[in-house]
Amino acid sequence: MRIIRYSLDGRTGRGVLVGDVVHELPEDATGPGPVAGRLADVTLLSPCDPRVIVCAGSNYAGQIAEKGRPWPEQPALFLKAPNAVVGPEAEVVRPAEVRRLEYEGELAVVIGRTARQVPAERAADFVLGYTCANDVTAHDWRADGQWIRAKSADTFCPLGPWIETDVGDPSALRVTTRLGSRVVQKGSTSEMVFGIGELLAFVTRWITLAPGDVLLTGSPAGVGELVPGDVVEVEISGIGTLRNTVTRRAQ
Repeated sequence: MRIIRYSLDGRTGRGVLVGDVVHELPEDATGPGPVAGRLADVTLLSPCDPRVIVCAGSNYAGQIAEKGRPWPEQPALFLKAPNAVVGPEAEVVRPAEVRRLEYEGELAVVIGRTARQVPAERAADFVLGYTCANDVTAHDWRADGQWIRAKSADTFCPLGPWIETDVGDPSALRVTTRLGSRVVQKGSTSEMVFGIGELLAFVTRWITLAPGDVLLTGSPAGVGELVPGDVVEVEISGIGTLRNTVTRRAQ
């Protein structure tokens, strides 16, 4: 099932996409409701509205090797603020002061039920589904000494295009990032150092995750620069493609 959030005729709704038909999905429903319109008629929003976005850094073997980093003994976590979330086709705004803005294509895990001290082997019971993410980062702002500004500026967390509730094996998904027609990242979730179960178990030892919260699982090798005018796409097999355009914010 593909779960979406959308805007249509001035209202925001939650729906299920069946082919190119959007069905309403009331908050207490488990399946498609009345037809709201066609996909071409709606504006897709971020498919969830998280209050918490927990991210795993340096979680792909290829990126660790590329950067010459030591092999991690435990997940390296950081947060992105909810104000950073935007949906598919939304603009990613590069602040004028940023010297280097970077893309990081990632698999995002969307939580389906309250998760606290989740055993790794039961992680799937707490997952609603999966979507594509771009962990946009102001590289030079990392020098702040912490990553709040570097990771959480407005528009720095595109999510979408929908939540796919059935992806088969989430540990064997292809993750591809493109700038225009050029492939700049190509990897597989099988390269993760810590899998989804391990990450969810580690995070929820201390942080309770609620339905709609998001876990970003790390990015493959090939992280690079975004400049105004770039069209960046994150495609994950079995899910879909998240597409955004980069613009510049004036001083």
